[in-house]
Amino acid sequence: MAVLVAPTKSNLIKAKSSLVLSIKGFELLDKKRNVLIKEMMVFVNKARSMHNEIYEVLEEAYGILQKANVTLGVKNVEDMTYSIPKEATYDILLKSVMGIDIPTIKHKADDGFNPAYGFYNSNASLDEARQKFEVVKEKIYELAEVENSVFKLAKEIEKTKKRTNALKYVQIPKYKEMVKYIQEVLEEKEREDFFRLKRLKGKK
Repeated sequence: MAVLVAPTKSNLIKAKSSLVLSIKGFELLDKKRNVLIKEMMVFVNKARSMHNEIYEVLEEAYGILQKANVTLGVKNVEDMTYSIPKEATYDILLKSVMGIDIPTIKHKADDGFNPAYGFYNSNASLDEARQKFEVVKEKIYELAEVENSVFKLAKEIEKTKKRTNALKYVQIPKYKEMVKYIQEVLEEKEREDFFRLKRLKGKK
């Protein structure tokens, strides 16, 4: 690695200062990366658990829906589903996790059982299936937030890793070599000045 800098005391001070800052920056970024990895693993484990929960509730919901299809008829159940309004009452907000902005879904939860279809042409199985699918919807909202957190944290970890590698393998070695080069040149110059002064004193 070529060191293109004038070997002066002022440049030595600057190089030492830059080296100290680079080392401190590396240590801070490395700590940040480790914390981000731990935080991400918490979200990863939570996502796995939520996947299992959603599959369990879905299995229950489809089982109950099957009963409704048998007792009411598939066509009647399908017709009633058209009366269920689409989800519209939600907003996307941002929250900070480890200094990273992560989108969160703010929505109006189902405040009690208030089906869009009439009670006279339904039964308990259909009502229970609807409630189960409402639970699934709520859990999917939560899962979307968790998985988005994993994605955002993974990107930040990768970005932090690149910065730590740049400091560890480029900046720090560069300033170390620079300090070493300037020190060696200055020490050699001091030795030459010392012997020159000694010869001058001997001649006198």
